[in-house]
Amino acid sequence: MSKSLQAIRGMNDILPEQTPLWRYFEGTVARLLDNYGYKQIRMPIVEFTELFKRSIGEVTDIVEKEMYTFEDRNGDSLTLRPEGTAACVRAVLEHGITGGGQVQKLWYIGPMFRHERPQKGRYRQFHQIGLEVFNLDGPDIDAELIIMTWRLWGELGIRDAVKLELNSLGTSESRSRYREALVEYLSAHHDKLDEDSQRRLKTNPLRVLDTKNADTQAVLVDAPKMADYLDDESRAHFEGLKARLDAVGIPYVLNPKLVRGLDYYSKTVFEWVTDKLGAQGTVCAGGRYDGLVEQMGGKPTPGVGFAMGIERLVLMLETLEQIPEEISRQVDVYLCAFGEEAELAGLALAERVRDELPNLRLQVNAGAGSFKSQFKKADKSGALYALILGDDEMAQQVVGFKPLRGQGEQQSIAWDALAAHLATCVVQG
Repeated sequence: MSKSLQAIRGMNDILPEQTPLWRYFEGTVARLLDNYGYKQIRMPIVEFTELFKRSIGEVTDIVEKEMYTFEDRNGDSLTLRPEGTAACVRAVLEHGITGGGQVQKLWYIGPMFRHERPQKGRYRQFHQIGLEVFNLDGPDIDAELIIMTWRLWGELGIRDAVKLELNSLGTSESRSRYREALVEYLSAHHDKLDEDSQRRLKTNPLRVLDTKNADTQAVLVDAPKMADYLDDESRAHFEGLKARLDAVGIPYVLNPKLVRGLDYYSKTVFEWVTDKLGAQGTVCAGGRYDGLVEQMGGKPTPGVGFAMGIERLVLMLETLEQIPEEISRQVDVYLCAFGEEAELAGLALAERVRDELPNLRLQVNAGAGSFKSQFKKADKSGALYALILGDDEMAQQVVGFKPLRGQGEQQSIAWDALAAHLATCVVQG
């Protein structure tokens, strides 16, 4: 017997009962970004491999171990995008929309791909909402990104479950000086480092700061601190960011070990973390990357952005039971019609109601059926009310109106008055 077809490990279907919560989350974020003046951009999910090698860094874990890379029929090396910033920078350069110092405030949504060990909240195909800002170099825009996410957590009802961690990586020059001091210190304790940190010491020493190994963490206690190597410009920028967060009242924790996993970051880096999801604690992260556009062939252009993982935040809403009641109910009203004449009248009546109440979720029974079977489907739909259209209702040009989720007697509503009645009961009630 042939093997049954199934999804690739770590690449999951999002089933109909799950999508309402996804749509709620995505819609909430989209409205928020619209209100702050951000515009959506959509990029391909496949790019030339060289793009990610040049932007992310060839000695990062993503490029070395995690990318889905293949050769197409033309012999070109292509990669499923592992993150969105590089693709967004490529797009703005290709189309010249940041030229002449034009400010661009952009956001995107879609799947990313990394060959990691799948676990809860961490998948090989995962979805992100990302945001990138170009040609603004002050701490005010860094603060705006963080303030927006703080507002988002409040709208979603999860603000008390997340914590903001901040750090500054300085300019490339100050980071280079710090790297030399860190390598010198860690080299003197080489035998105490775990194997992965020993490898990173030669390729990407700042990533040693991000280790989860307890022995290496003990070594790092007395390691040089990035804050001691910051240049005056970076220090002033970081103080300006903190002052703005203090002014708005956003609490934060300074984390000198926060470096992020990508080579292109400079100055501000931040993460929103939670202890509600086990090992997968980061739900949103980002920072400033002032040198990336130039590194990718453009003119010097300041940039800053973040990305948030949709799977993790949806899981967080479920874990904290912050799911609006209307999300679990996908139907407001279910129309039951008995007999061909009633079915035809019901279709026309339903469209008239939809014209007047475009936000009403009205489902018309399909497949006919007995009174009992149609009411069973109406109840299973989760609708608040059932509309009944049979011979008696047809004769009187009324529709039966029956509450399904509470007290109340069935009543008859004239066809012309139905939309107004539903507006009171459903849209307002």
